[in-house]
Amino acid sequence: FSPPLKRRQKGYSMKKTIILRSLLGAPVGLTISYLISVFTSLAMGDGNYYPVVLQLAETCGNEINAVLLQTVCALFVGAVFGGASVIWAIEEWSLMRMTLTHLIVCSAAMFPIAYLMQWMPHNSGGILRYFGIFFGVYLFIWASQYLSIKKKIEMINRKVKEREQGR
Repeated sequence: FSPPLKRRQKGYSMKKTIILRSLLGAPVGLTISYLISVFTSLAMGDGNYYPVVLQLAETCGNEINAVLLQTVCALFVGAVFGGASVIWAIEEWSLMRMTLTHLIVCSAAMFPIAYLMQWMPHNSGGILRYFGIFFGVYLFIWASQYLSIKKKIEMINRKVKEREQGR
């Protein structure tokens, strides 16, 4: 999670923070996209590399056009997720508001890209499966982060209590 952002901090600029995190997030998005293509290719087990889904290569006219499009989209998704990370640092918001806002921003960026990249069948069943998987992965990551932070807070509180009792 991100360090807190307070509106009254000297030199505070939400726009600057979003831009910086977006610039940092873009290459992360590209790296994740590349790793997914490598692991997908390994899972296919036939020794070939599959940088994009076949339907995308057909739609784009050839594989290199599809790879270029997917690269731009991966950079964009990474930038959105990076920029959206500032949501977790807004101290005035409740955890529910932060979670829902982050989920909506990320979903709004991710779904059109997933649809365009042909990562799902273009029918209602494919869209429902996509959102089921997306929300499942989001919930898993969110819960993991939540439990990790909760454990750290409990440890800090325990140390504070021990210090108070030691006085």
